[in-house]
Amino acid sequence: MNRTIQTRVNGRKSIEENVEPRMLLVHFLRDRLRLTGTHVGCDSTNCGACTVLFDGKAVKSCTVLAVRAHGHEVTTVEGLAQNGKLHPLQAGFQHEHGLQCGYCTPGFIMAACDLLSRNPAPTEQEIRLGLEGNLCRCTGYHNIIKAVQWAAANLAEGKSDHV
Repeated sequence: MNRTIQTRVNGRKSIEENVEPRMLLVHFLRDRLRLTGTHVGCDSTNCGACTVLFDGKAVKSCTVLAVRAHGHEVTTVEGLAQNGKLHPLQAGFQHEHGLQCGYCTPGFIMAACDLLSRNPAPTEQEIRLGLEGNLCRCTGYHNIIKAVQWAAANLAEGKSDHV
């Protein structure tokens, strides 16, 4: 029997949808709301490609049922840009070449968003620890770390207040 949920996604007004109780949040976001920036990578929480913010905290949406989003706020990578302007993390990945194929990038950006909300000036080691639940099969992580450092520096200079 389907359940009706109400949730806020990417700061928009409340969305009301009927969902199957077994539907995963990642499939709700991709298939129902067409927010395809959240990727399905492993279906087992190993890769982090499906990371979103759930009430401001990074979660792997392949392990959260969509019905759990009832009454909560979900932010995807599409919700970070404001008025056509990239979020500093998005810009940082672009500026510092923090991606190759790009499949893991949204998950890294969302995990880094959570990290920077808790620690606006992380060390390299703190960034590595904050992103350890996300895997990239293309890069050596060096430019991903640089991208997060770039974003942290730009946020500290007041160039954006999105995080």
